[in-house]
Amino acid sequence: MSTTAATITDTAQAFFDACDRGKGWEACSAYCLADATFAVQAEPLADMTTLKDYADWMKALLVFVPDGSYETKALALDEERNSVCVFAVFSGTHSGEGGPMPPTGKSTRSDYVYVMDFEDGKIKHMTKIWNAGWAMKELGWA
Repeated sequence: MSTTAATITDTAQAFFDACDRGKGWEACSAYCLADATFAVQAEPLADMTTLKDYADWMKALLVFVPDGSYETKALALDEERNSVCVFAVFSGTHSGEGGPMPPTGKSTRSDYVYVMDFEDGKIKHMTKIWNAGWAMKELGWA
């Protein structure tokens, strides 16, 4: 693995940890270009276009899903495309105030993938692959 490949893999892991622990853009921005974009084909996030907004959404999510956590299943580097993919499972219970409705007490285990594209050693774009409908149904939101 080249030095650049090791660097973007480390950056991807650090961003992933900060984002999915709900640290928000303040902690995530160090790993991203200032104008990093975001894409997803999932209803709750469909209008979101910046990685800043997504990182802050994750921070807000962990207010009403306070036990939210993730288990990384795989991390893969695609050196040719300067991309890193992380596959994980998010687990949590809607027990905190806030969110789409009062606490339901219901839990989810939801698979998802982040595909992070890099430029100059920083994330320039991230696509989230996620079956939001599954998670929302398990949490009692749909």
